[in-house]
Amino acid sequence: MSETALAPTRSSVAFRGGGFAPIRIRWVGPLVFVVLIALLEYGTRTGFISNLTMPRPSDVLATFVNLWKSGLLWQHLLPSLTRLAVGSAAGVTVGICVGVLIGLLSYVRAALVGLVAAIFPIPKIALLPLFVIWFGIDEGSKYALIALGTFTPTVVATYGAVDNVDRTLIRMGQSFGLSWFSIVKKIVLPGAMPGILSGMRISLAIGIILLVAAEMLGAEFGIGAYILEAGSLYDLERLFVGVSVLSVLGVSVSALLGLAERRLLGWRT
Repeated sequence: MSETALAPTRSSVAFRGGGFAPIRIRWVGPLVFVVLIALLEYGTRTGFISNLTMPRPSDVLATFVNLWKSGLLWQHLLPSLTRLAVGSAAGVTVGICVGVLIGLLSYVRAALVGLVAAIFPIPKIALLPLFVIWFGIDEGSKYALIALGTFTPTVVATYGAVDNVDRTLIRMGQSFGLSWFSIVKKIVLPGAMPGILSGMRISLAIGIILLVAAEMLGAEFGIGAYILEAGSLYDLERLFVGVSVLSVLGVSVSALLGLAERRLLGWRT
């Protein structure tokens, strides 16, 4: 038998440089929402879904348009955005700083990890009456609740991300004579940034939940107060408008974090 016949057949191998990198498909997500809303509209119009339990999406849209035209939408939305921005900014900023210190300094880790572990599982909504006693029923208690709720998951995500930075890269930086601050700035923080941003997604979602809870107690304006009023009147259209606004707010926050990830983590591609 000839050597040509014994030689293994060669075939081209597809390029796998992308690894498991996700492919962006823009139309699938909106299509899911459109199909779901169409099914709800059909079900409520045919009687398959009772209007006593689920309003028609078209009626919810009409209620939203009236809320927009009356100016009440921004009257409720702007205070909520302010509370979410101030509380989350304070909680996330302090959480990242504390998480980085825990990840870098052994004494800080020994002092604070136990404290964070003790605070983290406490339902923050249960602390709202205590915050009202401490900070009053006005804005201070709402800021404090959102700040604490976003602080603890940010700390846990941050020091976990710092711990997961490849130690080989750190030792390589040390072998090249980089200073401690240079290693933290050029190796540790960029390596931990994916985990920090993932933790921020969770933290800001928790912040939105706590925002609604805080506004249901002693707030005249806000999405939470609007939902509470609609629920007490059993006005399903207004109730679903409030829930839809919160959903859009969550999607918008996620989109902003996605933009930040693409800007800050472009080096991964």
